[in-house]
Amino acid sequence: MKNTKKILFIATVVLLLVAFGVSAFMVVNYLAEGKKQEDRNNQLAQMVLQASTEPKETKPAQTTAATTESTEPTELTMIPGYAEIYEQNQDLVGWLKIEGTKVNYPVLQTPDEPNYYLYRDFDGNGSTHGAIYAREECDINKPSDNITMYGHNMADGSMFATLNNYTSKDYWEKNSLIFFDTLYEYHTYKVFAVFKTSANVGEGFSYHQFEDAANEAEFNDFVSTCKKLAFYDTGITPKYGDKLICLSTCEYTLDNGRLVVAAVRIT
Repeated sequence: MKNTKKILFIATVVLLLVAFGVSAFMVVNYLAEGKKQEDRNNQLAQMVLQASTEPKETKPAQTTAATTESTEPTELTMIPGYAEIYEQNQDLVGWLKIEGTKVNYPVLQTPDEPNYYLYRDFDGNGSTHGAIYAREECDINKPSDNITMYGHNMADGSMFATLNNYTSKDYWEKNSLIFFDTLYEYHTYKVFAVFKTSANVGEGFSYHQFEDAANEAEFNDFVSTCKKLAFYDTGITPKYGDKLICLSTCEYTLDNGRLVVAAVRIT
């Protein structure tokens, strides 16, 4: 009997040690991955900053064909820093930045492979942090009436963890501007609504499925729903013809919840 208890005790201790070891390994691996990805994103951000301060003649800018609604196809010139990064990954469609936060990231898009960057970093390597990416149906350069961008709500404060702060109106009042550039143009957006909803099929608000309004009524209905669900009133109501972005991340008070920061372009 004593031997049996001793064996059970030893087995329990061994199992606990193994569990602790596995947990410790996972934590260390998570932190190491986060640090590696942070360093890589900082490197990319530094490339953008450096290119923006270089004399224009130091490096030829890339051009690409583009079509606008009112003109024949023309050549657009890529912003130098983004052109350099585009050479490393042609899934790049823009750059997202919120001053004073960790949000200073490239934005990727894979129209033929939805959610490709959900668990891949900028270089396509497997990553629990993933990357910031735009919904596949959205047209970044036209642009669509609304562009939804996804990012993980990471415990280390990276990716879209910053969005949690926007549930406070005090935070919004000091951090209402979001900078989202295409590869060709600089743009500034102002947050007009912050809300949470369920992503379960048949439940919640399908904000991510709104790209282009069929008419003014549909656009106004989308904006109205965003504001109705909002944590607080910002006093800002986008008008038909305005361009919007929705930054989306996981939210944990709802079943399969999503936290969304919606902003309207002001420049």
